[in-house]
Amino acid sequence: MRFRHPDGSTVHLAYCTNVHPAETLDGVLAQLRDHCEPVRRRLGRDRLGIGLWLAKDAAHALVTDPSALRALRTELDRRGLEVVTLNGFPYEGFGAEEVKYRVYRPDWTDPARLDHTTALARLLAGLLPDDVTEGSISTLPLAWRTALPQTAGSAGADGTSTASRAETARTSLITLAQRLDALAELTGRSIRVGLEPEPGCIVETTADAIAPLTAIGHERIGICVDTCHLATSFEDPHTALDALTRAGIPVVKTQLSAALHAEQPHLPEVREALAAFDEPRFLHQTRTATSSGLRGTDDLGEALKGGALSDAAPWRAHFHVPLHAAPAAPLTSTLPVLKAALTRLVGGPHPLTRHLEVETYTWQALPPELRPRARAQLADGIAAELTLARDVLTDLGLKELP
Repeated sequence: MRFRHPDGSTVHLAYCTNVHPAETLDGVLAQLRDHCEPVRRRLGRDRLGIGLWLAKDAAHALVTDPSALRALRTELDRRGLEVVTLNGFPYEGFGAEEVKYRVYRPDWTDPARLDHTTALARLLAGLLPDDVTEGSISTLPLAWRTALPQTAGSAGADGTSTASRAETARTSLITLAQRLDALAELTGRSIRVGLEPEPGCIVETTADAIAPLTAIGHERIGICVDTCHLATSFEDPHTALDALTRAGIPVVKTQLSAALHAEQPHLPEVREALAAFDEPRFLHQTRTATSSGLRGTDDLGEALKGGALSDAAPWRAHFHVPLHAAPAAPLTSTLPVLKAALTRLVGGPHPLTRHLEVETYTWQALPPELRPRARAQLADGIAAELTLARDVLTDLGLKELP
């Protein structure tokens, strides 16, 4: 979906296909047919943006076979779909029964991450619509915190020092930026990559992103703001985005998502409601803001154990809940944070980003009574999320384009 901003620029809205995880190229083609096109038809649109997730094997098949890439581009056109952004965070196995910490491997200290992201950039340059010259890719925020320790002089899991591993990650991202420059010169397509701050990672918040991105110092490497992660860390959207602007950090893309919010986690009925969202597939980092700073656990189940996390103030959990359907009381979602972020991102005289992506990948991880029971129900839900996002954008003065 495309929107005209009052300044005349085009803002793109898509939804991320990691909600239909496919590891192979055949799987990707099937998801276009079985899921993406039905969502487009429900919205009554001739064209729908999707944020493709291409796992390692699918990306390898495409980058080593130009005819396969051309066939994918043809299939996108045939089904009324377009791609301006890729989700490059998960590497493989996102459809596994247990993902948890695996999603952070390989990290930016591993050459495999650089090679994979380079491949994604090459593929995106070939998938962009003919009238679009800029693409975006989101990626993990360097590493999970225990893979790249923050304590000066400490060592990583392989015995290398913090400084050495941090320098390796920085060097890899600088190398990526140079490759993106070369790709732009070769193709005329500008691809940018955004580190996506996430609770528990080395770059947990937007504030954490400023120093490493300043050290990289390249316009093609910026930040991907995920509004669920922003809310889980209790960041104020206006404060966070203003700080990025002052630092000159580009917002490459924004993922529109909502976290789980519990206003009174000390109440038994609230804990019972939260327990229904404690599931075995994904990691649901949980945070609370205290007088001494942000505190949290790696997963929701840990927080629910007695004494693991203070329950004197509200909790937020990294569980992407559907945008249009907040959980039943006594829980709610952080949709107001999403709306505040969008106001700052695209509600001003010029957009801070032009790539927006709805990313609710947890539909099948919801409590059983809330899960879609068939493809049609899932398509209805995704279409409803996109409709909500569209309405927020038009309320901010953007005009939906055909």
